[in-house]
Amino acid sequence: MGTRRERDSMGEMSVPDTAYYGAQTQRAVENFTVSGLTIPSGMIRALGLIKKAAAQVNLALGLLDKERSAAIVAAAQEVIEGQLDGQFPIDIFQTGSGTSSNMNANEVVANRASEIMGGKIGAREPVHPNDHVNMGQSSNDVIPTAIHVAAALALNQQLLPALKSLTGALQKKAADFDDIMKIGRTHLQDATPIRLGQEFSGYAAMSANGVRRLEQAAQALLQLAQGGTAVGTGINTHAEFGARMAAALAKETGLAFREAENHFEAQGSADAAVEVSGALKSVAVSLSKIANDIRWLGSGPRAGLRELKLPAVQPGSSIMPGKVNPVICEALIQACAQVIGNDAAVTQGGLGGVFELNLMLPLIARNLLESIGILAGAADMFEHKLIAGLEADEQVCADYIEGSLAMSTSLAPVIGYDAAAGISKEAFASGRTVREVAREKQVLPDDELDRLLDPRSMTQPKG
Repeated sequence: MGTRRERDSMGEMSVPDTAYYGAQTQRAVENFTVSGLTIPSGMIRALGLIKKAAAQVNLALGLLDKERSAAIVAAAQEVIEGQLDGQFPIDIFQTGSGTSSNMNANEVVANRASEIMGGKIGAREPVHPNDHVNMGQSSNDVIPTAIHVAAALALNQQLLPALKSLTGALQKKAADFDDIMKIGRTHLQDATPIRLGQEFSGYAAMSANGVRRLEQAAQALLQLAQGGTAVGTGINTHAEFGARMAAALAKETGLAFREAENHFEAQGSADAAVEVSGALKSVAVSLSKIANDIRWLGSGPRAGLRELKLPAVQPGSSIMPGKVNPVICEALIQACAQVIGNDAAVTQGGLGGVFELNLMLPLIARNLLESIGILAGAADMFEHKLIAGLEADEQVCADYIEGSLAMSTSLAPVIGYDAAAGISKEAFASGRTVREVAREKQVLPDDELDRLLDPRSMTQPKG
């Protein structure tokens, strides 16, 4: 592969002939040899959207000529469509403002736009990365804007639809299982009866609450830093640039983006990203609990709880023939653990706000977008590979109820706590049921005893 010589403000660099990026990107590639991890595709799309919108806004403001604007728009559209993803090679662990990635986008769009206009790649003419593509912008407002745009799009296009669909699937199971009586459990010990549908209604509510939390937190992402330029004052940009950019991005994406109410907050902090990450963590905690409960309720097939029958999706052991494991639950739990870990990184990133700029923006971008993508994929997997085919073993559920010592709870208001406790202890010691011992002791007439020990009556409040 050949190279060409390009210049930036620090001097010449050798750049691969096949690269649309230029000297400043190449310099960053050579400086930041940390992980091999590059900015997420969602951030690349967002940068393309910003450069496209800027060219349109600057044209409308009379600051950029029609030919250059059209070429920049065309080149940026290729970035948006993912055609130039391979042209973004800079490590995620780079300058904390993300300047290198912003310049990467500027150089790629400028060179491709120059090529569209008949110019030579690397000549910085007729389209210049700073003077034309980055017109009216600073990395310090571009990268925070890109994070908000990328995260808002990912939430609305990926995670929220997946989570809403999972909520619906859990609600359906709650309805399907509503007549199935089972034993409740607290402290891993038998408790009073509960309907399996009630248990699943709790799971559905947790998922629905996750949707609500995310939708609420996502509102903060709709405020964009664009227009603040270097430190929030808007130096070197048109007074209308920020508002027009937000309007252009709103039109392009269908999301209600607007200019930040306070540019100093928008650039000096990353509070909106931290808020969204916290909501993602809450969803991860909820989904992990749901998956773990279902994993336990399906344990067996002979020596476990056996109340649920989990779909068999693959062999479970390389040594034990016929073993099938709750692998979908395990995969979801691992995904949730990663999201919880990512939240710690985003939180630490939020602490990177120093005076007028946050210095951990690439880290925040990667972890926030990864969490959204992971949860979206995991929720979709959980719904279609497990919840959809989940069944209950009604006989096992019924047997556990009749044998439970906690059945004596409903007798306590009538015969007293101590008498009910005595029946429970005798039942345990003799291996009999509470019903059998209570009937033998004739503590109540049989019909009254059966009424009190009716499991369904124990799952709904009395009038």
